[in-house]
Amino acid sequence: MRLRHPSGTPLHLGYCTNVHPAEDLGGIIAQLDAYAVPIRAALGTGVLGLGLWLAAPVAAELAADPAPLRRLRRELDVRGMEVVTLNGFPYRSFHDPVVKQAVYHPDWTTSDRLAYTLDLARVLAGLLPDDAARGSVSTLPLAWREPWNAAMADAAARHLDELAAGLAGIESETGRTVRVGFEPEPGCVVETTAQAIAHLAGADTERLGLCLDLAHLACAWEQPSAALKALRAAGLPIVKVQLSAALETTHPEALREYAEPRFLHQTRTPAGDAADDLDEALERGLPAPWRVHYHVPLHADPAPPLTTTIPVLREALTELAGGPEPLCDHYDVETYTWSVLPPALRPATAADLAAGIAAELEFARTELRELGVTG
Repeated sequence: MRLRHPSGTPLHLGYCTNVHPAEDLGGIIAQLDAYAVPIRAALGTGVLGLGLWLAAPVAAELAADPAPLRRLRRELDVRGMEVVTLNGFPYRSFHDPVVKQAVYHPDWTTSDRLAYTLDLARVLAGLLPDDAARGSVSTLPLAWREPWNAAMADAAARHLDELAAGLAGIESETGRTVRVGFEPEPGCVVETTAQAIAHLAGADTERLGLCLDLAHLACAWEQPSAALKALRAAGLPIVKVQLSAALETTHPEALREYAEPRFLHQTRTPAGDAADDLDEALERGLPAPWRVHYHVPLHADPAPPLTTTIPVLREALTELAGGPEPLCDHYDVETYTWSVLPPALRPATAADLAAGIAAELEFARTELRELGVTG
């Protein structure tokens, strides 16, 4: 959706399509009709923003051949969809029965991750609306934390330099600017904003910055105003914000029905206790309260005694979009866990899922409007 900050800066709000399983062009186009078209109708918006997830094979196909890329652009245009951001975190197979730590591979020590991200940037340059100022691609925070050593850090640094050079080349060829945001996540080399500042020191901040996922920020028990102040002081731009909420509770036993086999649900306490998955946290009996990396629908509160980190989201949005100038112009709702929610909470049909995503987007739009954003 096209929104406008009181300063006059356009803000783009959409939803991330990694919630859908398609990994080929035909499937991606089919999911537009199954989900995006009814979402746009429910919201009554002329243009719906999509944060497309393109698995590595289809990204390579689109980057290499202009014909399918033109086809995708046409299919988006005729349905009233636009794309200013891509999710480049999952490489492929994001809806396998078990994903867990596989989502962090290949990581930034590898040339495969570099090639995939540059393919996405080339694709995005061809999809950007003519009047969009720039595009963004989100990516993983270098790697899972283990193993990690000096040689791996050196390899990642070289690839980041090559990434910045490649993005500059794409801009020279196409006239379109695409930036890449590294997304801090619990358990990774870059888990916090402080670690992002340390690991991205010396990076080309014209083209590289942060993707700020608000559920991840909350799970790290970071205070949004302090985190954003530190990022500004370091000159590290926020190129994309993922609007997401995590689970929180002082009664961990109530989380048992959320333990599931597909995704990791890293669990953290304010005292620094940590588990890499919810099953592990329950077995170890970490002291409460807990925040759990489990993206839950923004608009729907879970049953007590569970709650969510929506207060952190609201505080962060106030910092990001409530000032005289926005700190970011790309906002993506990213609740990819609809299919693994406890059975009673899962959407039963495609129409149910579309309605849920539309409700999340309406929630996000309302929150931004409360800060003076229009549209």
